[in-house]
Amino acid sequence: TGRRRVSQSEHPPVMASVWAKTSVNLPVLSVFFLLLLCMPPGGGQKKKENLLSEKVDQMMEWSSRRSVVRMNGDKFRRFVKAPPRNYSVIVMFTALQPQRQCSVCRQANEEYQVLANSWRYSSAFSNKLFFTVVDYDEGADVFQQLNMNSAPTFMHFPAKGKPKRADTFDLQRIGFASEQLAKWIADRTDVQIRVFRPPNYSGTIALALLVSLVGGLLYLRRNNLEFIYNKTGWAMAALCVVFAMTSGQMWNHIRGPPYAHKNPQNGQVSYIHGSSQAQFVAESHIILLLNAAITMGMVLLNEAATSKGDVGKRRIICLVGLGLVVFFFSFLLSIFRSKYHGYPYSFLIK
Repeated sequence: TGRRRVSQSEHPPVMASVWAKTSVNLPVLSVFFLLLLCMPPGGGQKKKENLLSEKVDQMMEWSSRRSVVRMNGDKFRRFVKAPPRNYSVIVMFTALQPQRQCSVCRQANEEYQVLANSWRYSSAFSNKLFFTVVDYDEGADVFQQLNMNSAPTFMHFPAKGKPKRADTFDLQRIGFASEQLAKWIADRTDVQIRVFRPPNYSGTIALALLVSLVGGLLYLRRNNLEFIYNKTGWAMAALCVVFAMTSGQMWNHIRGPPYAHKNPQNGQVSYIHGSSQAQFVAESHIILLLNAAITMGMVLLNEAATSKGDVGKRRIICLVGLGLVVFFFSFLLSIFRSKYHGYPYSFLIK
């Protein structure tokens, strides 16, 4: 058939050849196993731990010098974004350079510094939480990377995972007071920070000056105190209190909103907040002046109707009062429409 049969006597040479090849590779295998035995176990894990330790030590060193660590693009990517990281980072994205003219950024930075100092000098201070800041002029690439177009903005970068929606502080609705920031941080990190503000004696000094002024006035007029019973004076004082309360001054005191908002892209300044859930300090001042102007118009109308003076003079007073009421009420109504979108009514001013 042409096929060659292999007898049993031909098997030993083949086996000998296999053993010869195996014997030749034994030294190579021996060296390979020795290298495996000499390599330290978990080399990659050890390197990761060393890198994490270096990052934590560096952050602690910076925090010991300054409560808020300034970061550029490279530092942000290395110590905030890149793993490994077992600490949380609070980052304020801001624009503090004078040419930016961001007054809100300066006010927010003051509150942020108070909060960071309260954490830095508290007994609970640890390497689990750090406060940092990224200025637009020092880290514009970070703003672009995060698609951020407004400042100031506060973000929390957790120890594990990526930031979620709740890790961005709702500054427009809550304001940037240190107490509000501390509450938000406690919700995100379970780190409780008790805010300690530096002593401020301006209120005490102002009260002492007011008491001294009133006391001196009463002393000089001690023989004639009829002005205390002046109804007009008390009415003006009452109106001032009403204007302050109806314009939202108490809300400003509780929430600590910014005075105004400046868009860092086009430099446009907004004095009226676009939502009914928040307001700026400048907005409350505008509302106060509008209410005062409307009240003055009503007073003039009442004066024109009740006085018994010259008819021509009364007519002029009536027209001036009516003009104040109509114009400034229209302005007030337009602000209301801009905050409560969909409100159907307007008058003179859209």
